[in-house]
Amino acid sequence: MTTTSPEPTLPPAAPVTAGGPAGRARWARVAGWAAPVVAFVLGVWGNTRPSAWTDEIVTIDVARRSWPELMELLGRVDAVHGLHYVLMYWVGRANGGLNEFTTRVPSALAVAVAVAGLVWLGRLLGGPRLGLYAGLLLAVLPTASRYAQEARSFAFVMAVAVLATGVLVKVLTGGARKRWLAGYAVLTALLGWFNVLGLLLLAAHAVTVVLRRPGRRVFVRVLLAQAAGVAAVVPLLVLGSAQSSAVGEAAPVTAGTPVNYLTWLLTPGQDTLPTALRLPLVLTALTALVLLAARRRAAPPLALAVAAPWLAVPPLLLLAVSLGHPLFAYRYLLFCLPALALLLATAATVVPRHRWRPLALPAVALLAAVPLAASHVAIRQEDSRPWDTRAVIRTLRIHDAPGDAVLFSGARCGLIATAFKEAFMHRPDLGRDRTAAGVGALDNLPADPGLLRERLDGTSRVWHITCGHLSSGAREAAARTAAAQERVLDRAGFSPAYRHRARGVEITLVRRTEAGRSVAAAGLRGPGRAER
Repeated sequence: MTTTSPEPTLPPAAPVTAGGPAGRARWARVAGWAAPVVAFVLGVWGNTRPSAWTDEIVTIDVARRSWPELMELLGRVDAVHGLHYVLMYWVGRANGGLNEFTTRVPSALAVAVAVAGLVWLGRLLGGPRLGLYAGLLLAVLPTASRYAQEARSFAFVMAVAVLATGVLVKVLTGGARKRWLAGYAVLTALLGWFNVLGLLLLAAHAVTVVLRRPGRRVFVRVLLAQAAGVAAVVPLLVLGSAQSSAVGEAAPVTAGTPVNYLTWLLTPGQDTLPTALRLPLVLTALTALVLLAARRRAAPPLALAVAAPWLAVPPLLLLAVSLGHPLFAYRYLLFCLPALALLLATAATVVPRHRWRPLALPAVALLAAVPLAASHVAIRQEDSRPWDTRAVIRTLRIHDAPGDAVLFSGARCGLIATAFKEAFMHRPDLGRDRTAAGVGALDNLPADPGLLRERLDGTSRVWHITCGHLSSGAREAAARTAAAQERVLDRAGFSPAYRHRARGVEITLVRRTEAGRSVAAAGLRGPGRAER
């Protein structure tokens, strides 16, 4: 007779609870999807309050043109923004038109994609918690929301930069599979087509590859993928170099530029946010970075190898280039913002275990909450952009009279009437000879003094609108145009009757009185043709 021994009894599996490691990881993965939702909600919240300014008005005007007119423009000027213009062209066709809201929503979507990509990247580098922290930080940073409400390409560059960096990490950790290398090459090309300065990210990626030492095979394949992506951008680089005159000037580099760069990443530095509120954010970020440097051995090595070059290398290269040709505009470096969020999130994960640790992170969050909230409110003010075009429209609506005309001074200033056609429907633009679309340019063709004098004969009230500019060259050109127009107005017998100044614009009502008509008539007859 044989006997069978009883089967060994296994201990029951430990349940997965919300408080256990597995439960916390699952919660972090689920909560990570909330980050892009937060980013999109903040992006569309109040996005019609800030006035559209120069660059956004150009976007609206260009995207409303016909396809042949758009292609003609890109063959002459601003091809470096061509992909964004084409995208906005199709957005306008899909929505039956463009306005401030519809031109800004795609940027909000791009920021949401960047946040989702950063959640994914953080998981690859250090797990779900790092991805959650990094994504939420990027979502709530005011600078991300500021450019989620900007009808330009910078949010798209940031989104592509995050995705390209995530794919690079997959290449470095997954054996350089062909599909990831192909995806990296495509994203590199997209990066350059959205903005050629986005290609500065490739230098940061090269530093990351060198730091990780993945082996010659992977190193060569990454370089070949980068080369393939850049090769796809070469036609744009060639065309853009011939159109360099369309690039505006940037602020000169000074000793304070690095600090200003960090401050801008944390909050866009609107004039309505005082230094007393910006300073806590900067000090908190610097403290976190110092902590991370001190505790770097506790941080995921790949996270540091990715984020540190990403944050530092592109601005250093742009600084070097700007010493010869000023190009250092902070908005060109928006694609570095996710790197800062990733480093700050990594710092949060390496806080030493101590009895005060559960209180430390909430305390830091509360310290930053007030300046962050104030900055979010500031970037949604009407006058938070370089031009307060809303003030122009409101002034005309309140003070205009039947038969009033308008006269614009300053580069692209006349496009305000094109972007907001309803507000200027019955107000002829006396200073425009041909529209920007009609001449295949970014600005209207101005009327010569003779044509302006002829048009002034048919009106007695003119709203003279002068727009300010960031670059010295544009300011000087605008001043010359305004002076020439004022001379024509003065000789035609017009004198100022009302003046209003708003951010970036000056609105002056000039009116011709009976005395002015007599002076103008005498001026037209000339000194040798006085009545007998």
